[in-house]
Amino acid sequence: MMRPLQSNLSLSQGVRLLFYALSPSESSCSELEEVPDYVQQATPYFVGLMIIELVINWLRKGQIVFRMNDALTSISAGIVSRLPQLLGRGIELTSYIYIWENFKVYVLPWDSSWTWWIAFLGVDFAYYWLHRMSHEVNIMWAAHQAHHSSEDYNLSTALRQSILQKYFSWIFNLPMALFIPPSVYAVHLQFNLLYQFWIHTEIIGNLGPLELILNTPSHHRVHHGRNPYCIDKNYAGTLIIWDRIFGTFEPEKEKVIYGLTHPINAFEPFWVQFHHLVYILKIFWATPGINNKISVIINGPGWEPGKPRLGCSEDHPLVSGKEIPYNPKIPAWLQMYAVLHFFFILGIYIQIFANNSVASEITILFGIGYVILTLTSIGLMMENRTDAGILEFVRCCAFLYLHELSSMTGPFKLVTEVAFFGCAVFWGLRCVIKF
Repeated sequence: MMRPLQSNLSLSQGVRLLFYALSPSESSCSELEEVPDYVQQATPYFVGLMIIELVINWLRKGQIVFRMNDALTSISAGIVSRLPQLLGRGIELTSYIYIWENFKVYVLPWDSSWTWWIAFLGVDFAYYWLHRMSHEVNIMWAAHQAHHSSEDYNLSTALRQSILQKYFSWIFNLPMALFIPPSVYAVHLQFNLLYQFWIHTEIIGNLGPLELILNTPSHHRVHHGRNPYCIDKNYAGTLIIWDRIFGTFEPEKEKVIYGLTHPINAFEPFWVQFHHLVYILKIFWATPGINNKISVIINGPGWEPGKPRLGCSEDHPLVSGKEIPYNPKIPAWLQMYAVLHFFFILGIYIQIFANNSVASEITILFGIGYVILTLTSIGLMMENRTDAGILEFVRCCAFLYLHELSSMTGPFKLVTEVAFFGCAVFWGLRCVIKF
Protein backbone atom coordinates (compact mmCIF):
# COMPACT_ATOMS: atom_id res chain seq x y z
CA MET A 1 0.00 0.00 0.00
CA MET A 2 1.24 3.50 -0.82
CA ARG A 3 1.96 5.95 1.96
CA PRO A 4 0.68 9.52 1.52
CA LEU A 5 3.23 12.29 1.44
CA GLN A 6 3.85 13.89 4.80
CA SER A 7 2.39 17.35 5.38
CA ASN A 8 5.83 18.99 5.43
CA LEU A 9 7.86 18.66 2.24
CA SER A 10 11.54 17.88 2.21
CA LEU A 11 13.77 20.15 0.13
CA SER A 12 13.97 17.53 -2.62
CA GLN A 13 10.19 17.06 -2.67
CA GLY A 14 9.57 20.80 -2.69
CA VAL A 15 11.77 21.31 -5.73
CA ARG A 16 10.41 18.29 -7.58
CA LEU A 17 6.86 19.39 -6.75
CA LEU A 18 7.22 22.36 -9.12
CA PHE A 19 8.20 20.09 -12.00
CA TYR A 20 5.47 17.44 -11.59
CA ALA A 21 8.22 15.07 -10.48
CA LEU A 22 6.74 13.55 -7.34
CA SER A 23 6.12 9.84 -7.87
CA PRO A 24 2.75 8.12 -7.34
CA SER A 25 4.10 6.50 -4.19
CA GLU A 26 4.91 9.91 -2.72
CA SER A 27 1.68 11.67 -3.59
CA SER A 28 -1.19 9.18 -3.41
CA CYS A 29 -3.70 9.50 -0.57
CA SER A 30 -6.70 7.37 0.30
CA GLU A 31 -8.83 10.23 1.62
CA LEU A 32 -9.31 13.77 0.39
CA GLU A 33 -8.58 15.11 3.87
CA GLU A 34 -5.09 13.61 3.68
CA VAL A 35 -4.11 15.57 0.55
CA PRO A 36 -1.66 18.33 1.52
CA ASP A 37 -2.15 21.93 0.45
CA TYR A 38 0.73 21.69 -2.01
CA VAL A 39 0.19 25.19 -3.38
CA GLN A 40 0.55 26.78 0.05
CA GLN A 41 3.61 24.64 0.84
CA ALA A 42 5.20 25.68 -2.45
CA THR A 43 5.23 29.38 -1.46
CA PRO A 44 8.87 29.37 -0.19
CA TYR A 45 9.96 27.70 -3.44
CA PHE A 46 8.14 30.36 -5.47
CA VAL A 47 10.08 33.02 -3.60
CA GLY A 48 13.37 31.15 -3.96
CA LEU A 49 13.03 30.68 -7.71
CA MET A 50 12.00 34.32 -8.19
CA ILE A 51 15.14 35.42 -6.37
CA ILE A 52 17.27 33.09 -8.53
CA GLU A 53 15.63 34.49 -11.68
CA LEU A 54 16.29 38.02 -10.47
CA VAL A 55 19.97 37.29 -9.79
CA ILE A 56 20.48 35.55 -13.15
CA ASN A 57 18.91 38.45 -15.02
CA TRP A 58 21.05 40.92 -13.08
CA LEU A 59 24.24 38.96 -13.87
CA ARG A 60 23.30 38.76 -17.56
CA LYS A 61 22.15 42.33 -18.08
CA GLY A 62 23.68 44.21 -15.19
CA GLN A 63 20.34 45.59 -14.03
CA ILE A 64 17.08 44.62 -12.39
CA VAL A 65 14.79 43.80 -15.30
CA PHE A 66 11.45 43.44 -13.55
CA ARG A 67 9.15 46.28 -12.54
CA MET A 68 8.17 46.43 -8.88
CA ASN A 69 4.65 47.69 -9.61
CA ASP A 70 3.92 44.86 -12.04
CA ALA A 71 5.41 42.19 -9.77
CA LEU A 72 3.43 43.38 -6.74
CA THR A 73 0.25 43.38 -8.84
CA SER A 74 0.90 39.79 -9.98
CA ILE A 75 1.56 38.53 -6.46
CA SER A 76 -1.49 40.45 -5.21
CA ALA A 77 -3.66 38.67 -7.79
CA GLY A 78 -2.29 35.35 -6.58
CA ILE A 79 -3.17 36.23 -2.98
CA VAL A 80 -6.68 37.39 -3.89
CA SER A 81 -7.33 34.22 -5.92
CA ARG A 82 -6.52 32.06 -2.90
CA LEU A 83 -8.59 33.93 -0.29
CA PRO A 84 -11.92 32.13 -1.01
CA GLN A 85 -10.29 28.86 0.12
CA LEU A 86 -10.30 30.25 3.66
CA LEU A 87 -14.10 30.00 3.62
CA GLY A 88 -14.27 26.31 2.73
CA ARG A 89 -13.89 23.91 -0.17
CA GLY A 90 -14.17 25.55 -3.54
CA ILE A 91 -16.64 24.61 -6.24
CA GLU A 92 -13.99 22.53 -8.05
CA LEU A 93 -13.82 19.97 -5.24
CA THR A 94 -17.40 20.32 -4.02
CA SER A 95 -18.91 19.56 -7.43
CA TYR A 96 -16.44 16.73 -8.05
CA ILE A 97 -17.26 15.09 -4.71
CA TYR A 98 -20.99 15.36 -5.44
CA ILE A 99 -20.65 13.56 -8.78
CA TRP A 100 -18.33 10.96 -7.25
CA GLU A 101 -20.67 10.17 -4.38
CA ASN A 102 -23.85 10.04 -6.46
CA PHE A 103 -22.98 9.03 -10.01
CA LYS A 104 -19.65 7.17 -10.15
CA VAL A 105 -19.74 4.17 -12.46
CA TYR A 106 -16.44 2.54 -11.53
CA VAL A 107 -13.91 3.02 -8.72
CA LEU A 108 -10.28 3.05 -9.73
CA PRO A 109 -8.01 2.12 -6.78
CA TRP A 110 -6.44 5.19 -5.20
CA ASP A 111 -3.14 3.37 -4.57
CA SER A 112 -2.59 2.21 -8.16
CA SER A 113 0.06 3.85 -10.34
CA TRP A 114 -2.31 3.40 -13.27
CA THR A 115 -4.91 5.54 -11.53
CA TRP A 116 -2.26 8.21 -10.86
CA TRP A 117 -1.22 8.36 -14.52
CA ILE A 118 -4.79 8.30 -15.83
CA ALA A 119 -5.59 11.24 -13.54
CA PHE A 120 -2.46 13.03 -14.78
CA LEU A 121 -3.64 12.73 -18.39
CA GLY A 122 -7.27 13.46 -17.54
CA VAL A 123 -6.57 16.65 -15.59
CA ASP A 124 -4.16 17.90 -18.25
CA PHE A 125 -6.58 17.14 -21.10
CA ALA A 126 -9.40 18.91 -19.23
CA TYR A 127 -7.11 21.88 -18.59
CA TYR A 128 -6.33 22.21 -22.30
CA TRP A 129 -10.00 22.56 -23.14
CA LEU A 130 -10.73 24.81 -20.18
CA HIS A 131 -7.83 27.03 -21.22
CA ARG A 132 -8.84 27.05 -24.85
CA MET A 133 -12.47 27.92 -24.06
CA SER A 134 -11.22 30.62 -21.69
CA HIS A 135 -9.80 32.36 -24.78
CA GLU A 136 -12.67 31.56 -27.13
CA VAL A 137 -15.72 32.29 -24.93
CA ASN A 138 -16.04 35.91 -23.86
CA ILE A 139 -17.49 35.35 -20.40
CA MET A 140 -14.74 32.84 -19.63
CA TRP A 141 -12.14 35.25 -21.01
CA ALA A 142 -13.45 37.80 -18.49
CA ALA A 143 -12.15 35.45 -15.81
CA HIS A 144 -8.92 34.35 -17.48
CA GLN A 145 -7.73 37.72 -18.82
CA ALA A 146 -6.31 38.71 -15.42
CA HIS A 147 -3.50 36.21 -15.95
CA HIS A 148 -2.60 37.82 -19.30
CA SER A 149 -2.78 41.42 -18.15
CA SER A 150 0.89 41.70 -17.20
CA GLU A 151 3.13 43.33 -19.80
CA ASP A 152 6.12 41.56 -18.26
CA TYR A 153 6.97 37.88 -18.39
CA ASN A 154 8.74 36.48 -15.36
CA LEU A 155 8.03 34.08 -12.51
CA SER A 156 5.90 36.64 -10.69
CA THR A 157 3.57 36.64 -13.72
CA ALA A 158 2.74 32.99 -12.96
CA LEU A 159 1.15 34.11 -9.70
CA ARG A 160 -1.22 36.54 -11.46
CA GLN A 161 -4.20 34.22 -11.13
CA SER A 162 -7.92 34.87 -11.59
CA ILE A 163 -10.34 34.70 -8.71
CA LEU A 164 -13.16 33.84 -11.15
CA GLN A 165 -11.71 31.07 -13.33
CA LYS A 166 -12.36 28.25 -10.87
CA TYR A 167 -16.09 28.92 -11.30
CA PHE A 168 -15.76 27.66 -14.87
CA SER A 169 -13.02 25.04 -14.53
CA TRP A 170 -15.06 22.59 -12.45
CA ILE A 171 -17.28 21.77 -15.43
CA PHE A 172 -14.39 20.39 -17.49
CA ASN A 173 -13.20 18.06 -14.73
CA LEU A 174 -16.52 16.42 -13.85
CA PRO A 175 -16.24 13.41 -16.25
CA MET A 176 -13.27 12.17 -14.21
CA ALA A 177 -15.50 12.03 -11.12
CA LEU A 178 -17.21 9.00 -12.65
CA PHE A 179 -14.18 6.82 -11.91
CA ILE A 180 -11.19 8.71 -10.37
CA PRO A 181 -11.24 9.12 -6.55
CA PRO A 182 -11.39 12.74 -5.31
CA SER A 183 -8.12 12.35 -3.38
CA VAL A 184 -6.22 11.49 -6.58
CA TYR A 185 -7.94 14.27 -8.54
CA ALA A 186 -7.12 16.86 -5.84
CA VAL A 187 -3.42 16.01 -6.07
CA HIS A 188 -3.23 16.46 -9.85
CA LEU A 189 -5.36 19.59 -9.80
CA GLN A 190 -2.59 21.19 -7.72
CA PHE A 191 0.32 19.58 -9.57
CA ASN A 192 -0.95 20.81 -12.94
CA LEU A 193 -1.12 24.37 -11.59
CA LEU A 194 2.28 24.20 -9.90
CA TYR A 195 4.01 22.88 -13.03
CA GLN A 196 3.00 26.03 -14.85
CA PHE A 197 4.93 28.26 -12.44
CA TRP A 198 8.45 27.64 -13.75
CA ILE A 199 7.52 28.06 -17.44
CA HIS A 200 6.84 31.77 -16.89
CA THR A 201 10.39 32.94 -17.50
CA GLU A 202 12.62 34.31 -20.24
CA ILE A 203 15.88 32.95 -18.83
CA ILE A 204 15.25 29.42 -20.14
CA GLY A 205 15.62 28.97 -23.89
CA ASN A 206 14.83 26.00 -26.10
CA LEU A 207 14.84 22.65 -24.28
CA GLY A 208 15.49 20.45 -27.30
CA PRO A 209 13.54 17.16 -27.50
CA LEU A 210 11.46 18.11 -24.45
CA GLU A 211 9.81 20.78 -26.59
CA LEU A 212 8.04 18.00 -28.52
CA ILE A 213 6.17 16.69 -25.48
CA LEU A 214 6.16 19.17 -22.62
CA ASN A 215 4.86 22.68 -22.26
CA THR A 216 8.04 24.75 -21.91
CA PRO A 217 8.95 28.40 -21.29
CA SER A 218 9.38 28.86 -25.04
CA HIS A 219 5.90 27.51 -25.81
CA HIS A 220 4.28 29.48 -23.03
CA ARG A 221 5.99 32.73 -24.00
CA VAL A 222 4.11 32.46 -27.28
CA HIS A 223 0.85 31.94 -25.41
CA HIS A 224 1.36 35.17 -23.45
CA GLY A 225 2.25 37.22 -26.52
CA ARG A 226 0.09 39.81 -28.25
CA ASN A 227 1.96 39.47 -31.54
CA PRO A 228 -0.45 38.32 -34.28
CA TYR A 229 1.25 34.92 -34.55
CA CYS A 230 0.83 34.36 -30.79
CA ILE A 231 -2.89 34.98 -30.43
CA ASP A 232 -4.89 31.94 -29.27
CA LYS A 233 -1.98 29.49 -29.39
CA ASN A 234 -0.33 26.97 -27.03
CA TYR A 235 -3.04 26.30 -24.45
CA ALA A 236 -1.16 23.41 -22.83
CA GLY A 237 -0.84 22.92 -19.09
CA THR A 238 1.83 20.24 -18.79
CA LEU A 239 1.83 18.41 -22.14
CA ILE A 240 2.12 20.33 -25.42
CA ILE A 241 0.84 17.27 -27.29
CA TRP A 242 -2.76 18.50 -27.00
CA ASP A 243 -1.92 21.65 -28.98
CA ARG A 244 -0.14 19.58 -31.60
CA ILE A 245 -3.12 17.22 -31.88
CA PHE A 246 -5.83 19.90 -32.05
CA GLY A 247 -4.01 22.40 -34.26
CA THR A 248 -3.31 25.22 -31.80
CA PHE A 249 0.47 24.84 -31.57
CA GLU A 250 2.81 27.64 -32.61
CA PRO A 251 6.61 27.71 -32.08
CA GLU A 252 8.39 30.80 -30.79
CA LYS A 253 9.55 33.05 -33.63
CA GLU A 254 10.28 36.76 -33.41
CA LYS A 255 10.48 38.60 -30.08
CA VAL A 256 7.30 38.22 -28.08
CA ILE A 257 5.51 41.33 -26.83
CA TYR A 258 3.51 40.44 -23.73
CA GLY A 259 0.14 41.46 -22.37
CA LEU A 260 -3.39 42.05 -23.58
CA THR A 261 -4.04 43.32 -27.11
CA HIS A 262 -5.63 46.33 -25.39
CA PRO A 263 -3.54 46.94 -22.23
CA ILE A 264 -5.54 47.90 -19.14
CA ASN A 265 -2.90 50.25 -17.70
CA ALA A 266 -3.79 49.45 -14.10
CA PHE A 267 -2.32 47.91 -10.95
CA GLU A 268 -5.40 48.09 -8.73
CA PRO A 269 -6.34 44.44 -8.04
CA PHE A 270 -10.11 44.69 -8.50
CA TRP A 271 -9.80 46.38 -11.88
CA VAL A 272 -7.23 43.77 -12.94
CA GLN A 273 -9.68 41.01 -12.00
CA PHE A 274 -13.00 42.44 -13.19
CA HIS A 275 -12.42 45.08 -15.88
CA HIS A 276 -13.39 42.80 -18.80
CA LEU A 277 -16.57 41.74 -17.01
CA VAL A 278 -17.50 45.43 -16.81
CA TYR A 279 -16.72 45.77 -20.52
CA ILE A 280 -18.96 42.80 -21.39
CA LEU A 281 -21.86 44.29 -19.45
CA LYS A 282 -21.50 47.60 -21.33
CA ILE A 283 -21.35 45.88 -24.72
CA PHE A 284 -24.23 43.57 -23.78
CA TRP A 285 -26.59 46.48 -23.09
CA ALA A 286 -25.39 48.46 -26.10
CA THR A 287 -25.80 45.58 -28.58
CA PRO A 288 -29.29 45.30 -30.17
CA GLY A 289 -31.15 41.99 -30.45
CA ILE A 290 -31.35 39.07 -28.02
CA ASN A 291 -29.32 36.76 -30.28
CA ASN A 292 -26.55 39.33 -30.55
CA LYS A 293 -26.60 39.88 -26.79
CA ILE A 294 -26.16 36.15 -26.18
CA SER A 295 -23.36 36.11 -28.76
CA VAL A 296 -21.56 38.85 -26.83
CA ILE A 297 -21.35 36.43 -23.91
CA ILE A 298 -20.60 33.11 -25.63
CA ASN A 299 -18.58 34.13 -28.70
CA GLY A 300 -14.96 35.19 -28.71
CA PRO A 301 -13.75 38.43 -27.08
CA GLY A 302 -13.28 40.05 -30.52
CA TRP A 303 -16.73 39.19 -31.85
CA GLU A 304 -19.10 41.85 -33.20
CA PRO A 305 -22.32 41.44 -35.24
CA GLY A 306 -21.43 40.34 -38.76
CA LYS A 307 -18.04 38.88 -37.79
CA PRO A 308 -16.89 35.24 -37.28
CA ARG A 309 -17.37 33.69 -33.83
CA LEU A 310 -13.77 34.43 -32.80
CA GLY A 311 -13.60 37.81 -34.49
CA CYS A 312 -11.17 38.81 -37.24
CA SER A 313 -7.42 38.56 -36.89
CA GLU A 314 -6.98 41.83 -38.79
CA ASP A 315 -8.74 43.62 -35.93
CA HIS A 316 -5.84 42.92 -33.57
CA PRO A 317 -3.69 46.02 -32.98
CA LEU A 318 -0.35 45.94 -34.77
CA VAL A 319 2.73 45.22 -32.67
CA SER A 320 5.83 47.24 -33.48
CA GLY A 321 8.17 45.78 -30.87
CA LYS A 322 8.66 49.24 -29.39
CA GLU A 323 5.71 49.16 -27.04
CA ILE A 324 6.36 50.81 -23.67
CA PRO A 325 4.73 49.08 -20.67
CA TYR A 326 2.51 51.11 -18.36
CA ASN A 327 4.90 52.38 -15.68
CA PRO A 328 3.82 55.49 -13.74
CA LYS A 329 6.66 57.28 -11.99
CA ILE A 330 6.31 57.47 -8.23
CA PRO A 331 8.75 58.75 -5.59
CA ALA A 332 11.34 56.32 -4.26
CA TRP A 333 10.04 56.75 -0.71
CA LEU A 334 6.55 55.72 -1.81
CA GLN A 335 7.91 52.64 -3.56
CA MET A 336 9.76 51.64 -0.39
CA TYR A 337 6.68 52.29 1.72
CA ALA A 338 4.51 50.15 -0.57
CA VAL A 339 7.03 47.30 -0.59
CA LEU A 340 7.38 47.27 3.21
CA HIS A 341 3.62 47.20 3.72
CA PHE A 342 3.25 44.56 1.03
CA PHE A 343 5.64 42.23 2.86
CA PHE A 344 3.81 42.97 6.10
CA ILE A 345 0.44 41.99 4.58
CA LEU A 346 2.07 38.92 3.02
CA GLY A 347 3.00 37.83 6.54
CA ILE A 348 -0.59 38.37 7.70
CA TYR A 349 -1.87 36.37 4.71
CA ILE A 350 0.42 33.45 5.56
CA GLN A 351 -0.61 33.64 9.21
CA ILE A 352 -4.31 33.58 8.32
CA PHE A 353 -3.84 30.37 6.33
CA ALA A 354 -1.73 28.84 9.11
CA ASN A 355 -4.46 29.52 11.71
CA ASN A 356 -7.45 28.88 9.46
CA SER A 357 -8.48 25.68 11.22
CA VAL A 358 -8.65 27.29 14.68
CA ALA A 359 -9.70 30.88 13.89
CA SER A 360 -13.33 31.98 14.11
CA GLU A 361 -15.27 32.84 10.95
CA ILE A 362 -15.48 36.50 11.92
CA THR A 363 -11.71 36.63 12.42
CA ILE A 364 -11.14 35.09 9.00
CA LEU A 365 -13.57 37.52 7.36
CA PHE A 366 -11.89 40.50 9.01
CA GLY A 367 -8.53 39.14 7.88
CA ILE A 368 -9.69 38.70 4.29
CA GLY A 369 -11.18 42.19 4.27
CA TYR A 370 -7.99 43.77 5.59
CA VAL A 371 -5.81 41.91 3.08
CA ILE A 372 -8.01 43.11 0.20
CA LEU A 373 -8.02 46.67 1.57
CA THR A 374 -4.22 46.70 1.78
CA LEU A 375 -3.66 45.28 -1.70
CA THR A 376 -6.12 47.80 -3.16
CA SER A 377 -4.36 50.68 -1.43
CA ILE A 378 -0.94 49.52 -2.66
CA GLY A 379 -2.31 49.16 -6.19
CA LEU A 380 -3.57 52.74 -6.15
CA MET A 381 -0.17 53.90 -4.90
CA MET A 382 1.54 52.13 -7.80
CA GLU A 383 -0.77 54.04 -10.17
CA ASN A 384 0.12 57.30 -8.40
CA ARG A 385 -3.59 57.97 -7.86
CA THR A 386 -4.60 61.02 -5.86
CA ASP A 387 -7.20 59.02 -3.92
CA ALA A 388 -4.58 56.54 -2.69
CA GLY A 389 -3.82 58.73 0.34
CA ILE A 390 -7.42 58.68 1.58
CA LEU A 391 -7.67 54.91 1.30
CA GLU A 392 -4.29 54.46 2.99
CA PHE A 393 -5.40 56.65 5.91
CA VAL A 394 -8.53 54.50 6.27
CA ARG A 395 -6.43 51.33 6.07
CA CYS A 396 -4.02 52.44 8.79
CA CYS A 397 -6.92 53.38 11.06
CA ALA A 398 -8.58 50.02 10.36
CA PHE A 399 -5.37 48.23 11.30
CA LEU A 400 -5.17 50.11 14.61
CA TYR A 401 -8.77 49.19 15.42
CA LEU A 402 -8.39 45.51 14.49
CA HIS A 403 -5.01 45.24 16.21
CA GLU A 404 -6.48 46.63 19.42
CA LEU A 405 -9.15 43.92 19.32
CA SER A 406 -6.58 41.15 18.87
CA SER A 407 -5.16 39.09 21.71
CA MET A 408 -1.58 39.94 20.79
CA THR A 409 0.60 41.38 23.55
CA GLY A 410 4.20 42.37 24.00
CA PRO A 411 6.73 44.71 22.36
CA PHE A 412 5.82 43.76 18.77
CA LYS A 413 2.23 44.90 19.27
CA LEU A 414 3.41 48.22 20.66
CA VAL A 415 5.91 48.76 17.83
CA THR A 416 3.37 48.01 15.10
CA GLU A 417 0.72 50.21 16.68
CA VAL A 418 3.15 53.13 16.96
CA ALA A 419 4.27 52.63 13.35
CA PHE A 420 0.71 52.49 11.99
CA PHE A 421 -0.35 55.44 14.13
CA GLY A 422 2.49 57.42 12.57
CA CYS A 423 1.41 56.30 9.09
CA ALA A 424 -2.20 57.29 9.79
CA VAL A 425 -1.12 60.76 10.95
CA PHE A 426 1.12 61.17 7.89
CA TRP A 427 -1.57 60.21 5.39
CA GLY A 428 -4.22 62.21 7.21
CA LEU A 429 -2.09 65.35 7.08
CA ARG A 430 -1.13 64.64 3.49
CA CYS A 431 -4.79 64.45 2.47
CA VAL A 432 -5.61 67.73 4.26
CA ILE A 433 -2.52 69.82 3.49
CA LYS A 434 -1.77 68.22 0.06
CA PHE A 435 2.00 68.15 0.57
